[in-house]
Amino acid sequence: MSREAPYLATAEALRVRLAAGEWRLGERLPSRARLAEEYGVGRNVVQRAMDLLITEGFLEGRAGSGTYVRAPRERLRMVRSRRREGSLAARTERGRAGAWDAHSEVRVPAPGHIAERLGIAPGEPCVRTRYEFLADGRPVQLSESWEPLALTGGTPVVLPERGPLAGQGVVARMRSIGVDVETVVELPRPARATRAQANLLGVGVGDLVLRIERTIYDTGGRPVETADMVIPDARREVVYEFAVER
Repeated sequence: MSREAPYLATAEALRVRLAAGEWRLGERLPSRARLAEEYGVGRNVVQRAMDLLITEGFLEGRAGSGTYVRAPRERLRMVRSRRREGSLAARTERGRAGAWDAHSEVRVPAPGHIAERLGIAPGEPCVRTRYEFLADGRPVQLSESWEPLALTGGTPVVLPERGPLAGQGVVARMRSIGVDVETVVELPRPARATRAQANLLGVGVGDLVLRIERTIYDTGGRPVETADMVIPDARREVVYEFAVER
């Protein structure tokens, strides 16, 4: 072993063996106890090494079963581009993420962090819509959107995916009720996939994901919608694309 941290040295040793094809794709690795004995380290060191290789996409952990060699994943580009109406939309190099499933709930109390982003009191009723976006038949993005019910309640566009402007986006829907959108702010952050997110995106629990916090404001600076988007980091690289104003 080298003088670097034991778990890094162990991870590198395992990485070399994986590259050499010692274990086939889908094959289970030896137990932590066996590897710990082989490398002369503690089980916690082996666990940290395996966690690192899971994060890097070499391995996948299966609850109650063990750790397996993961098939390499093709990395595709996802471009977030400014389209007509000035809204940011996701598309991929292999076809736009034009297929999606959505489910809306009305009168959902705003949690504290959502209320803060929307500039409303905690517990105020909102419309919450959960999306699962697909491209080429594969899940590429999850989104959870929140809109204050006080803004859209009683209008034909209260449900984002129903009514006369279903699927037209926040900008068009808000414009139809006299609200002009001016600014879209997106804050990307690295995160780890929860079990629910992993199941929906087809990734491992704890895998790296990109979490994008988006808030849309009207011309007066009032937040009209906020959303949390989750993109699997191992499969997609996110690029922001803007048109130059002339």
